[in-house]
Amino acid sequence: MLALTLLAAPVAGQVASFTVTGDAIEAPLDGLQGDPVRGEAVVRNRETANCLICHAIPDTAERFMGEIGPPLAGVGSRLSPGQIRLRVVDPTLWNPQAIMPAYHRTEGLVRVDPRYRDHPVLSAQEVEDVVAYLSALEAPRR
Repeated sequence: MLALTLLAAPVAGQVASFTVTGDAIEAPLDGLQGDPVRGEAVVRNRETANCLICHAIPDTAERFMGEIGPPLAGVGSRLSPGQIRLRVVDPTLWNPQAIMPAYHRTEGLVRVDPRYRDHPVLSAQEVEDVVAYLSALEAPRR
């Protein structure tokens, strides 16, 4: 099994150290625990993560949700927390052709909004909050 470790100083505004094993980052970034309520706020925020631009989110009155990415309903029953974490941190580590942006990477990016130069879009804590929220999303009832 392939394991890749990426190291960086765990300083505010910096990228956390993590190890990719297969298609997942199993350990929480910086050993942090996520909060699903905060994670939902991050996912719904159109100014930072802007998940709504590509994904439909369940139980929302939001209009104009995207269809480029898969619907997030049930993602917690399709993917493990580690798999979700990898896709949020840097989906190109799982799929080099991914069009989803890396939310916790600073190196090798092109056309970066000046607000995010030299620091990730989401902090390690925000990544863990998003993982907690998405992991709790169950498959829609039929």
